[in-house]
Amino acid sequence: MPILYSYFRSSAAYRVRIALNLKGLAFDTIPVHLLKDGGMQHAPAYADINPSHLVPTLIDQGLPMGQSLAIMEYLDEVYPDPPLLPADAAGRAKVRALSQLIACDIHPLNNLRVLHYLEHDLAVDASARAAWYQHWVTLGFEALERMLQTRPQASIFCIGDVPGMAECCLVPQMYNARRFQVPLDAYPRLRSVEAACQQLDAFQRAAPHMQPDAQ
Repeated sequence: MPILYSYFRSSAAYRVRIALNLKGLAFDTIPVHLLKDGGMQHAPAYADINPSHLVPTLIDQGLPMGQSLAIMEYLDEVYPDPPLLPADAAGRAKVRALSQLIACDIHPLNNLRVLHYLEHDLAVDASARAAWYQHWVTLGFEALERMLQTRPQASIFCIGDVPGMAECCLVPQMYNARRFQVPLDAYPRLRSVEAACQQLDAFQRAAPHMQPDAQ
C-alpha cells in the first residue's frame, strides 16, 4: 500500500491526496507537521527520505518520490485507470500547462518557506506579505481564467467531463486563496470547476479538514 507523507494544509500534498483518491488507491498517511517542533520536515529522518525538506513524499513499491506533479505522472503510468491525463497529445499538453501554471508559477511564490523568509529574513510586515500573496495568486488566476475560455461550453471541468491533474492542482490553490482572503468573484470558470469537483467523494475526502493531522 502506498504511504503518503503529508501535511493537511499543504497544497502540494492536497493535490496528491486527490489524485490517489481519483485512482481509487488506498494509502497510509504519515503526518509531517510543517509548524510544530521547528518543522517536522526538517527532522533528519524525514530529510533522508526527502532531501528537499518538503511535502508530499509518496513511497510506493519501496520507491520514495517527491514533487506532486512527478508523483501524479508516476501514478498515471503505474495505475493508468482512471487516467489523470487525456488520451490525446493536445489534451495532455493543455492539462500540463494548467497544472504547471499553478504548481510552478503560483504556488512556489506563496508557499510556507517563502512567506517565512519574507517575514523572518526580510522583515516584511504582515500587510506587505498579504499583498505579495494576493498579487501572485491574482496574476495566476487571471491567466487560468483566460485559458479556460477556450474549453467547450459543455465542459464541466478544465478539459472535458472528467477531473484529472488540472483539477488536482486547482482545488487546493482555490482553498489556499480563500485562506489568504483573495477575492475570487472575477473567476467564474475557476469557481465553476471547483464547485463541480467539490461534489465528488475523491475531493471531499482529500480536503484539509478531513485529514488526521487537521487542527
